[in-house]
This record gives sequence, structure tokens and C-alpha cells, in this order.
Amino acid sequence: MQELIAALKEMYPVAACTLQYDTDYQLLFNTRLAAQCTDARVNIVKEVLYARYPALADIAEADVAEMEEIVKPCGFYHHKARDLIGGARMLLDEFGGKVPGSMEELLRLPGVGRKTANLVLGELFGQPAVVTDTHCIRLANRLGLCATEDPVKVENALREIIPPEEQLMFCHRLVAHGRAVCRARKPDCGRCGLLTYCPFGG
Repeated sequence: MQELIAALKEMYPVAACTLQYDTDYQLLFNTRLAAQCTDARVNIVKEVLYARYPALADIAEADVAEMEEIVKPCGFYHHKARDLIGGARMLLDEFGGKVPGSMEELLRLPGVGRKTANLVLGELFGQPAVVTDTHCIRLANRLGLCATEDPVKVENALREIIPPEEQLMFCHRLVAHGRAVCRARKPDCGRCGLLTYCPFGG
């Protein structure tokens, strides 16, 4: 496992979260918008979103229909608009306007699942975090690190074999590799630096 971690570090030394954000709640909301949507599209939409609603209180008081129009390019806009507004209200009413730093509290927020919560805990609070997005799940299976598509089971499997201090960056690097080389429909095994560790292509 250490060799695989080292190989990914060498290939992607500066891998990071590709969602752009300026505040704690922007990361939380941008991650919600990114469900079934690309980070690149979210990074475009968020410019319009936070120009229209520059403060958390503005989001909490937003008109649902107007919010839906703004986030529509991200898909599932009915649910996402309501989750952002409801989440803003809960942050203000129950958490003093700050994103909470525990899994239990984060999961109480509208639309927040373990993937989102883990990203927030890792990025904002420096906690061990396994972010099981689609790239992470696909590559973890191809690399033989697990044999399940269930996000929670993948998370638990990776937590057992990856040192806590490496978990977040390991997931970021898997995402980078999934986008650049080990794509879902047409993995480019011919130029993959992980073939030594990969039952799928090696």
C-alpha cells in the first residue's frame, strides 16, 4: 500500500480539491452542487450564485425559484436549491453561521451525505477523510483495494488500509488519475503509472 501511495504522490504531487471556494459554507454548498455534476461546471455556476447571494444570510433568505434558475446547470436543481437555502438557515440558526466540524452534525444538514461531510472535514478541519466520489470508487475497485460499489463500504475499506494522514490526499490523487488516465469508459492503461499495482490493467 505504501508503494501505491508513493507512486500516486510522484504522479500527482499537487493534487487538491478542484472545487473553488472562499468560505467554509461555499465549500459545503459547492460540494452539494457537484453531485451528479462536474466540478468545472460548479466552478462556473458558483460565480453567479455568490455574486447574487454574497452572504450566508442572503442564501437563507433567497427565493427558491430564483435559486433554482441559478443552479439549474448543475442538475437536480429543485433539490439542490432547497438544500442550499435550508442549509444556510440551519447554519445560521443552529451553528452560529459556521460549518460544523463533526460527521454527526454535518449529516444533519439538508442534502449532506458522507462524501460531502468527509470532504468538508478533511479540507476545512484537517481530519482524516475518505471521499468516495465516483472516481475514487471506480479506481479503488480496479486497483483491487475493495470489491464493492457501495460508497460506505469503500470508505470503510480504504480507512483500514490507508494511514489517516494520507487519506484525503490519496482520494484527491485517485480523482486526478481517474480524470486523466483511468477513465470510466476508456481507461488509458498504456500510459498508466500504476499498472504494477493494478489487477484490472496489469
